[in-house]
Amino acid sequence: MNVLVRFATMADADWCRSCDSRMSSELVQRKILQRELVIVEANDNRIGVLRLGFLWSTLPQIELIWVEKQHRRGGLGRTLLKFVERSLGEQGHKILLSSSQADEPASQAWHRAVGFRECGFIAGVNDNGVGEVFFLKRLS
Repeated sequence: MNVLVRFATMADADWCRSCDSRMSSELVQRKILQRELVIVEANDNRIGVLRLGFLWSTLPQIELIWVEKQHRRGGLGRTLLKFVERSLGEQGHKILLSSSQADEPASQAWHRAVGFRECGFIAGVNDNGVGEVFFLKRLS
């Protein structure tokens, strides 16, 4: 499989929005301009996206990692993460934050497997009162 990771462009806007319908068209466009959406392609087809945000406008945080179901568990999430880590490191960032719902043990296991460590918890912030587990990874 020929894999390419790159920052999203305006040509990717509709596809990115289809991956997360909670994002408005305006938000997708802003994230593209700010280089906060990263695409993974396989054989020239978009199959995954990583969305970044910045806590307090300074601390990078993964807001979403999504890979098409048939391509999961093949290392593409790690590939997206490595691209983002390298880019953030080049910008001088020292840490990367992420989170997972408390009722998603597989997501939490993935975070730990790729080098994140648990750093906090907020109770009841998701649907049905589910909490959110926060993770931190030091960038080298």
